[in-house]
Amino acid sequence: MRFLPLSLSLVLAASLGAQAGPPQLLLRVAKFRNLDQVQKGGEIEISVMVPTQPLTYRQRAPKSFQSSAVVDLTILKADGTTAWQETVTLKPPVLSDTTIAIKNPLSFLKRVALPDGTYTLRGRIRDQYKAANGETTVELPVVIAEPKGPAFSDLVFLARPAAKASAQSVFNRGGYLLTRAASGYYGRWTDNVFFYTELNQVPAGRSVRLHYHLAAPDGTAADADAPPVTTQAGRPTAVVGQLPLGPIPAGPFTLTIEARDIATKKVLATQSQSGERSLTEYAPAGAAVPR
Repeated sequence: MRFLPLSLSLVLAASLGAQAGPPQLLLRVAKFRNLDQVQKGGEIEISVMVPTQPLTYRQRAPKSFQSSAVVDLTILKADGTTAWQETVTLKPPVLSDTTIAIKNPLSFLKRVALPDGTYTLRGRIRDQYKAANGETTVELPVVIAEPKGPAFSDLVFLARPAAKASAQSVFNRGGYLLTRAASGYYGRWTDNVFFYTELNQVPAGRSVRLHYHLAAPDGTAADADAPPVTTQAGRPTAVVGQLPLGPIPAGPFTLTIEARDIATKKVLATQSQSGERSLTEYAPAGAAVPR
């Protein structure tokens, strides 16, 4: 997964200022192996977050105002042709007063299956009620390839612990209901970082020890070992966990997860992901089904 080269806190801080300027778009991509044994390749989960502060609010009725934004998502193949495309119209909740300082960001999630290969994810957002505000385009490279040995999928940050669930939806994976933390952001009064990943290409029945390492740029860190897991046959092994944020200061942090074979003591795979913590601002709501 990737951040835009602009932190969430800076985007939100900027959006609390003047309303002028183009709308903002934050994208993250998580890559997993496709569970379909016939259709080889991967699945990518596209997490989209739109701060609503810069959007134009139009009066719909007395003391009733609403904004609207259009998000175009396109996945391009290496040759420039389109592999997938979808347009989503976002309409934040109606407000009675546009001077209200808190206009919550909106988030949604899309899951797309793709053959192995090199792609570009392009996101474009425009203000539906004020074309003069311009538009913002973000592009992220996406490489989907089958691992040649044991490997984790991308780490996904969650707003709350994963919950066991059997239903099939864009919010379910590996037998769990997952509520993504918008752009990997954890706000005030959040005591733990929650996460999900999958361990691939490890022979079934292998006992694996998981180690978690949480670190901030100033050297502050926290470590924990999870109970051993036993790898499954014919499918990735789901890994869910949490780690206290206690010593981690406000700002960026990195979570690293390590899988070690208990019998041989050999490190099988590692994976890292970056997030951000605030001690003063509340976190945005988790991703929802776009309206």
